[in-house]
Amino acid sequence: MAIKIYNTLTRQKEDFMPLEEGKVKMYVCGPTVYNYIHIGNARPAIVFDTVRRYFQFRGYDVQFISNFTDVDDKLIRVANELGEEVPDIADRFITAYHEDVHALGCQAADVHPRVTENMDIIIDFIRTLIEKGFAYESEGDVYYHTRMFKEYGKLSHQSIDELRVGARIAVGEKKQDALDFALWKAVKPGEISWDSPWGKGRPGWHIECSAMARKYLGDTIDIHAGGQDLAFPHHENEIAQSEALTGKEFARYWMHNGYINIDNEKMSKSLGNFVLVHDIIKRHDPQVLRFFMLSVHYRNPINYSEELLVHTQSALERIKTSYQNVKHRQEASTDLTDNNQQWIEKIEGLRAQFIEAMDDDFNTANGISVLFELSKLANLYLIEKNTSVEVIDALMAEFKGLFDVLGLKLEDEALLDEEIDALIQKRIQARKDRNFQLADEIRDQLKDMNIILEDTPQGTRWKRG
Repeated sequence: MAIKIYNTLTRQKEDFMPLEEGKVKMYVCGPTVYNYIHIGNARPAIVFDTVRRYFQFRGYDVQFISNFTDVDDKLIRVANELGEEVPDIADRFITAYHEDVHALGCQAADVHPRVTENMDIIIDFIRTLIEKGFAYESEGDVYYHTRMFKEYGKLSHQSIDELRVGARIAVGEKKQDALDFALWKAVKPGEISWDSPWGKGRPGWHIECSAMARKYLGDTIDIHAGGQDLAFPHHENEIAQSEALTGKEFARYWMHNGYINIDNEKMSKSLGNFVLVHDIIKRHDPQVLRFFMLSVHYRNPINYSEELLVHTQSALERIKTSYQNVKHRQEASTDLTDNNQQWIEKIEGLRAQFIEAMDDDFNTANGISVLFELSKLANLYLIEKNTSVEVIDALMAEFKGLFDVLGLKLEDEALLDEEIDALIQKRIQARKDRNFQLADEIRDQLKDMNIILEDTPQGTRWKRG
């Protein structure tokens, strides 16, 4: 059975038909790296990592690209506020991003292209758009001539006349039409810049993904994905740029995850209610946050609260406890039972249900329901007086296989000695900085890992409990 994807472009579910049999070319818009990521950034990271994993589970070879926006207005503002250079800010928060999403169980992209490392192809892309009549230079800025692209608005399902209502030319902009958008911005005093045919400056936001997706995946890609907030204008503008340049369809399937609410209010920096992943995973197991994100279909909005996360942890622990009970029974099982086949068929039936759920537009919520059914089946089987190695092995394999598709771990990873030492050094520094809350959090984290700390006059020592 084919995997079905809800395509934002057509507003319907479609059978996935790759450009090349057995392969998936997938581009996911990454973060602007001026701060730690918030849970709004974490949701697409988790969702599309899971999509990637499921394609791999179904036998596809996935080429997965996700960019970093490492120069823009926000980065420049933060660099000026802190008295640092833009590349230093970007490097710091790219490192933090990798740490956070790794903790959330996300695999690294095949390539994480950065804007600053792809300036030549971006400039060349803009130059070609000017040559084709789709862009124009204006006093050092370059703008995309939106009305020249006749299909503008096809992703957001808006006509260009509807979009024009309310469009304004901001102070300082030198564009011909309110709907035109910047491809290149002339340098302002004190800003980082690059040489170009139009003078020193830097790219606009939208052009970077068009250029880098084309560089790494070609003129047409299978899937372009990101948060719902990117559908317009970012992805709409990407389509206009890319298809004007190549004359080909840019992406065949467009996937967008839903918004996140915080305590039943839409997450917004203006409301001050956004939550950083960096902070959440100090208080909660990152795997719980991942399980929570996958417990709702990716296209639906999701409501985050500390209380819901606690309930999610209990639910995840129930499944993991079932697995541990099965694992414990391994040693006591025999091959003397005669009812293996009926249990194997039940396990295979649950696997089929999981595949059916995930084939239907990656419905992880229904997929997780299958995990609970697998947990119930395991508990029921363990009531049996005699258990079979064959059935126990099948249960364990199913737990592991389905958890892996969802990017979840059934067992905590043991810390290596050098990792423990690094955490201890971080705690020592926190105490020197009088950040006693962080120091206590690290102690509790190690305690949960069965690592006991002893603060002595000679320094901090540790042992396994």
